[in-house]
Amino acid sequence: MRKLIESTFVSLDGVIDDTRPSTASRAEPQHWGQPYWDGDHAGYAQKLMDSADALLLGRVTYEGFAEAWSARAGDPDADVMNAMPKYVASRTLTETTWNASLIRGDVAEEVAKLKEQPGRNILKWGTGELDRTLVQHGLVDEFHFWYFPVIVGAGKHLFEGAGFDTTHLSLADVDRFDSGIAVHIYVPK
Repeated sequence: MRKLIESTFVSLDGVIDDTRPSTASRAEPQHWGQPYWDGDHAGYAQKLMDSADALLLGRVTYEGFAEAWSARAGDPDADVMNAMPKYVASRTLTETTWNASLIRGDVAEEVAKLKEQPGRNILKWGTGELDRTLVQHGLVDEFHFWYFPVIVGAGKHLFEGAGFDTTHLSLADVDRFDSGIAVHIYVPK
């Protein structure tokens, strides 16, 4: 069975976005995270991408990634990202581009079916509304929380308003970067 791996940037105060608007008119961690993006960051992100052959995205992450990555054709990393199949959970989108398919019907059931298919890991970037369903149904096999050495002070917090019961996790590993980022890898107990 394929593993579903969630990867999320988090400030030390638990913020996963930023209150300042980005060029895409959305709040994003690029504002506070980008100063820490270095070779260690890129190498770890590449390791996650190399372990996967599909992406699972919520609508907000899908729209931001599609805009950012599709414009980077010709870059080897972008070419891999652009070619990888993407599965998008959305109640509002009616069509997708960027090699993406909409998940229709019961999201938990469809994600469980994706995990049963042959292949490598399914990578999910970002934490948002989709995670409520994934956590409630025990579908995430690993959480990779990238803790950045920054206090943001305001913004949406990790699992804010999640609405699910307490979920216990075990710390499986920690990767530390010279920049101060520490990636904590948690698995369900």
